[in-house]
Amino acid sequence: MVETIQTYILMHREIPVAEIRLDSAAGSVSAVGEVWNPAHIPVGIPVKRGRIDRAALNEWWRGRAIPASRAGLRQALEELHISSPQMLLEKCLGLSLSDQYWICPADRKVSWHEVNFFENPFSEDVGNILFGNPSGGGAVSLMSPDNTSDGWLKKKWTIIDGKRCLLKGGSGATQQEPYNEALASRIMERLHIPHVPYTLTVQEDYPYSVCEDFITPDSELVTAWYIMQTQPKPNHISVYQHYRNCCESLGIPGVRDSLDRMLVLDYLIVNEDRHQNNFGAVRNARTLEWIGCAPIYDSGTSLWFDKPPAMISAGAKAPSKPFKTTHDEQIKLVSSFEWLDLTGLAGIEEELRELVKGSLFIDTARADALCAALRGRVERLSQVVDSRRSFYPVDDRIDDVTEDVAYSGETEERF
Repeated sequence: MVETIQTYILMHREIPVAEIRLDSAAGSVSAVGEVWNPAHIPVGIPVKRGRIDRAALNEWWRGRAIPASRAGLRQALEELHISSPQMLLEKCLGLSLSDQYWICPADRKVSWHEVNFFENPFSEDVGNILFGNPSGGGAVSLMSPDNTSDGWLKKKWTIIDGKRCLLKGGSGATQQEPYNEALASRIMERLHIPHVPYTLTVQEDYPYSVCEDFITPDSELVTAWYIMQTQPKPNHISVYQHYRNCCESLGIPGVRDSLDRMLVLDYLIVNEDRHQNNFGAVRNARTLEWIGCAPIYDSGTSLWFDKPPAMISAGAKAPSKPFKTTHDEQIKLVSSFEWLDLTGLAGIEEELRELVKGSLFIDTARADALCAALRGRVERLSQVVDSRRSFYPVDDRIDDVTEDVAYSGETEERF
């Protein structure tokens, strides 16, 4: 019988955190041993009586794997002769381009500097196979950050001019998500909102968004979902206020202003999927000091991306996350609009038209509908701002909202 349980050291850069045992067949943590550096346990993983909560650690570990919903995953696993995406985690030692955690085999001396993807080249074999480009039977290296990329859209990491960049595709008949990412970047640039810049590229007639990794060898992303696991949520506190409270307890700076800007962007682009795993905060992986909120990223599931032109309009209903189920309700959580100058968006609809020009997937009728609806969203937000200022003529900042909201996080894109 083949032994499927292996012992590893959970590492945070060069720091050993705890001994763990992984069951390769089940793709899970079967046991947690001695804990050496409790301060370096991943944020949001409970520690009870000096021991790591194994169930929570398992959820964290499984969450590092490619989700089953990823386009083309089943075919890729078949070609790689791998039974599950969790098995791919072990093949790359759990290394990611989002944080500094990894697993070191207990019977081998491996240095973080020798294996991490920030400082070392990595294989693009897995990413290419996920993009539908078969290996042709040649040798395939599984030492890849694509093994730990999340989200359902087709994507892969690549190195461009020495920079770690994420290439991400679209979905359905419109392939619209890459265009949305590029437009969101231009909106945020005009409004002076901190963000991850996305550009547009076309390969074999298909559009892809491209963004540089905003995490460095010394920093790491902690998503809102795990920040909110650091303390229990009282029933009378809203998800919005709970997140604010958790950030305050951790000492994360600039949270209210960052949320204001994120909610404004999501209102403008009618973002349907700002879940609790595609926003958060960044901390120094060496000192554990919080640097601040993460720049805004992953805004592609927006602008009526999967709707026909007849259903695209500024007032069309669309689901909202992460704090309210509608954008009209969620925009009320913005504490202040004093920073917002909507004149900076003059002509933004024509910039959208230029972005999609030449697309094989977005025809003139769809482009016209999108441009008109985007201009309508700007006008609607202007009305919201004017209404707020008529109620708060001196200072438009509102008190914190604490009513309860029933919504749990999902696990999707990180970039």
